Amino acid sequence: MLFNQARARQCMDAAGLDALIACTPVNITAFSDFTLWLDPLFREYMVNPGAPGRRMQRYALFPRDGEPALVVEPMMAVNAAELWVRDLIAFGAPTIEERDPPAQPQVWPRVRQAQADSLRSATPNDALLNLLRERGLQDGRLGIELEELPARHLQALRDGLPQAQLLDCSNLLRYVRAVKTADEIERLRRAAQISEAAATASLAQAGPGVSLAQLSLAYRAGVAQAGADFDHFAIGIDGVGIATETQHRLAPGAAMFVDFGCRWRSCYSDSGLTLALGPLSAELQGRYDALRACIDAGIEQLRPGRRGSQAHGAMQDVIDGSDVRVAAPHGHGLGLEVRDYPVVVADNGLRLRDDCLNIPADLPFEVDMVVNLEASSFLAGEASLHIEESFLIRGGGAEPLSPRRATPTRPDAI
Repeated sequence: MLFNQARARQCMDAAGLDALIACTPVNITAFSDFTLWLDPLFREYMVNPGAPGRRMQRYALFPRDGEPALVVEPMMAVNAAELWVRDLIAFGAPTIEERDPPAQPQVWPRVRQAQADSLRSATPNDALLNLLRERGLQDGRLGIELEELPARHLQALRDGLPQAQLLDCSNLLRYVRAVKTADEIERLRRAAQISEAAATASLAQAGPGVSLAQLSLAYRAGVAQAGADFDHFAIGIDGVGIATETQHRLAPGAAMFVDFGCRWRSCYSDSGLTLALGPLSAELQGRYDALRACIDAGIEQLRPGRRGSQAHGAMQDVIDGSDVRVAAPHGHGLGLEVRDYPVVVADNGLRLRDDCLNIPADLPFEVDMVVNLEASSFLAGEASLHIEESFLIRGGGAEPLSPRRATPTRPDAI
């Protein structure tokens, strides 16, 4: 299970909430494990010409008491048949032709029941409203992602629930997701393993004249073969920037930034290293050593109770004491998004604020957060260096999820 139910209930108690309602793909996945490749892609105008470019709407419900529920179209109910969430609510006219006589009820019974019940609700808003009334939540305090809920959907819910309080919980849900469940940690660990193996195989092909496209294709094939989805494969070009779509060919003696990641069962990996086609010069080696020391300093701060700004400050202090003028050391959480909370940067004075939460954005680290630390150095026209590693925060410190590399990756030295 991805959703940290105990943490969610603690936050709900603090905010006096009776239920949480997810309306974005990432939080619907968090609440229920439901995923569909169309969710981030499909827009209303694609099926209703002239309509806005909004995502097709679904919902997931997590009540303070009672069972969670998922609101989907009848055709997609079968995609949710094996989820841990048992309460499937469908909406809209059925798009499946019935046989005569009808299919036996024992054939996908939950799906068939949800499809039969879909006639009760013409729209996802109708289905959610009916669900909330049936659960006795029509006059409750309901946290919902108002940050990304289109105005017309929000108005429909307000019209249908005149006694309810609809409160924005967009930041609250990000805060809940910052601490991982055991299931999410294992998915993140597996994603990192798949990504590292694919990157190792890909970069073994690197050499003078080899193109970025060839290395990227090999990485894509590796993650796909392991059952993961490609996310990114980026490389530094001559120290002047980062590219993902180029036929650039590697030069003899090049040293370059490489950043790569995949997604396995909805959870992201994100790692980075320095690829060197030969030994580094003394100057570049000094810069690499400074980046290594920078990451090490950040790791020492990855302890429960320390804040992201403290880790960033320790990293920046190392860079300030080195010959590297520009490195932008920082870090970020990792999970159902390629960047979750916490974010490891200087304290910007902002707050995680919505109708249900109001705390400093400079979050303290907690046990079972997963955090990346990264630092890079770009020398225009010469080289780019990079280190990015993932860590699971435990009570005694940080546990690496991805390999710790003391030196750049050198295919010519294998």
